[in-house]
Amino acid sequence: MNWMKMLDAIKPAGLVYAHCDIPCGIYDPHTAQMAAQTVLRMSKLIQEKKSDAHAVARFAAVKEEHAEICKHEVRVIWGDYFKPENLQKFPLLHDTVWKIMKAASKARQESDVTSAEQLVDAVNAFAEIFWASKNVKTCKAKPYPTEKEIVLPVF
Repeated sequence: MNWMKMLDAIKPAGLVYAHCDIPCGIYDPHTAQMAAQTVLRMSKLIQEKKSDAHAVARFAAVKEEHAEICKHEVRVIWGDYFKPENLQKFPLLHDTVWKIMKAASKARQESDVTSAEQLVDAVNAFAEIFWASKNVKTCKAKPYPTEKEIVLPVF
């Protein structure tokens, strides 16, 4: 029996989740942006399909799931990537993250398109700060049916 199996028999390893406390150095706000866009799209679909209870329930579930994905992705970047020196250069960082957390929570609680649009705007502001911290230029595009802009890096 090898020593790892013996150790596991004595004290089994617990389940762990991470992204990424190694740190891996792989960070990108795109997942948060896609999640915010999804929240907006689901909010719009809920308004359009109010009479279809089954569809509304499905849209609401997806909206809530993606609001939480958005919050998670922003928390990881904010907590693991940004350093104190970033706060000096980007003094609105903490306020931007706070706005995202509040907007995502409100978007989960309601099906208000305005709340979802505020979430998209806050996440885009976060993406601009993120890419600026890496000295990467950005552009804005409207590739999705939400008709809201998304901030993209220009490589």
